[in-house]
Amino acid sequence: MLREKCTNQKEAIGYYDECFLKYSNETGNADDVARPNDQNTSDVNRFNGALRQLMDLLRGEAAAGGQLLKFATGNISGPDFSTIYGLVQCTPDLSEQVCNDCLEAAINRIPNTDLYGRVGGRILQSTCNFRYEIFDFINRTTLVFPPPPPTMSIPQPVIAVIITSLCIFMRFKKKKIQTSWSLVDEGIQTETMAIGPSESLQYDFSTIKTATNDFSEDNKVGRGGFGTVYKGKLNDGHEIAVKRLAMNSQQGDVEFKNEVLLVLKLQHRNLVRLLGFSIEGIERLLIYEFLPNASLDRFIFDPTKRTLLDWEMRYNIIKGIAKGLLYLHEDSRLRIIHRDMKASNVLLDAEMNPKIADFGMARLFNPEETQGDTSRIVGTYGYMAPEYLLHGHFSVKSDVFSFGVLVLEMVTGQENKCFRNGENLEDFLSFAWKSWRHGTTSDIIDPTLKTGSGSHDIRRSIHIGLLCVQENVNNRPTMDSVVHMLHSFSLTLPIPSEPAFFGSSTNISDSEQSKISTSTNEVSISEFVPR
Repeated sequence: MLREKCTNQKEAIGYYDECFLKYSNETGNADDVARPNDQNTSDVNRFNGALRQLMDLLRGEAAAGGQLLKFATGNISGPDFSTIYGLVQCTPDLSEQVCNDCLEAAINRIPNTDLYGRVGGRILQSTCNFRYEIFDFINRTTLVFPPPPPTMSIPQPVIAVIITSLCIFMRFKKKKIQTSWSLVDEGIQTETMAIGPSESLQYDFSTIKTATNDFSEDNKVGRGGFGTVYKGKLNDGHEIAVKRLAMNSQQGDVEFKNEVLLVLKLQHRNLVRLLGFSIEGIERLLIYEFLPNASLDRFIFDPTKRTLLDWEMRYNIIKGIAKGLLYLHEDSRLRIIHRDMKASNVLLDAEMNPKIADFGMARLFNPEETQGDTSRIVGTYGYMAPEYLLHGHFSVKSDVFSFGVLVLEMVTGQENKCFRNGENLEDFLSFAWKSWRHGTTSDIIDPTLKTGSGSHDIRRSIHIGLLCVQENVNNRPTMDSVVHMLHSFSLTLPIPSEPAFFGSSTNISDSEQSKISTSTNEVSISEFVPR
């Protein structure tokens, strides 16, 4: 159609409901086009606040989508029980920063266009665009990516830049890892790994070996249950973190498959970014972005380093973790239950933004599924929900329980092992509950926070943490509700019931103990202090 309507033109662009097509002999962005929905919102401020939060999340996800996949979809709760659905996309030739800037500029234009105050609309540009509505306009049943068409020869003088790949529901395909893997959790079997050498995400083993100085002790920055983490530097100067899985470890092999097959499908500002992998013989390497400020446990449980985390910084970390879990549970194209959410699996970037890491124990579900059962319990004592620890039942609410423990640890600066109250040691969750119920929450707040501001926010965070660790699964909030609680101080919180394991330690039989595979709290990326 473009060739018919734009005869003998060197540049043309066509916008359609589910894609756009552009060709040009120049780079750059043409003027944008705004297309508003006719319906007005009844609460402009609340609607725009929720819309902005959704667009910012999707913008970061799309920009970080790699060289081919630069689009993202999701939804968020709006005013009057509405749901706002959104889609953002960039042309795949853009860098992460340029895509991010393009979308941010487009989103910032909403107040200056006819979209302002409307419940839906689009802004269309030649290198990026977005759409939002209060109905689900995304036809996910057509998200099938057929093989790309054969390479065509196009005269260079006519077209220097041609982009036809953003018809994301029709012609767009991200290169797949050719593999015979499956996500496994029960009855682990060693499988043949058939990953093509041309895969762009596969690193040459010798390159990583050189980057880490042959996995030298000087470059070792952490050790976890499945292998050792090394710092490395590529020839182009980029720093990386390399997890070298333990050789001949069947458990580590499963973790490797999970990380590659899951994390490559996930893109969010609060998830650690997996750059690629490497396989040679029995060697299994996972290559991540390097995060200079280590894992959260290195700060929050260290009497000296936790003084560097004031309440504002801790609260931002809590909110970031909540957004990351919400993405895993509801907003990604997959439904992921992490199953090992803890302080050592939260890494911190240079600005102390949190990123959830270590998906080796994660479980993938179809969007309509919410729970599962297992006979092999994996995770970390103190963070595991009672229904999972004792009976093998897990769900998104299992992650909510772990998050609640983490929130209380952020407030107290102590691990969920026991709580030191003067000369006495008490059960962590029990003491937090009793302190909240008796109005003596100051007894559990980290002393380094008592001299600063934000006491109301701290008490509210304790309340939210206790809601998350309730014994009855149905009484725990979803991560969507938690995010709203953390961002809306006018929202009335329900009264929490007694937490799981209240007043007594958990008794686990020897047979149940043998089923549990715990992970350690030793995984981290570095030991540097914040800048």
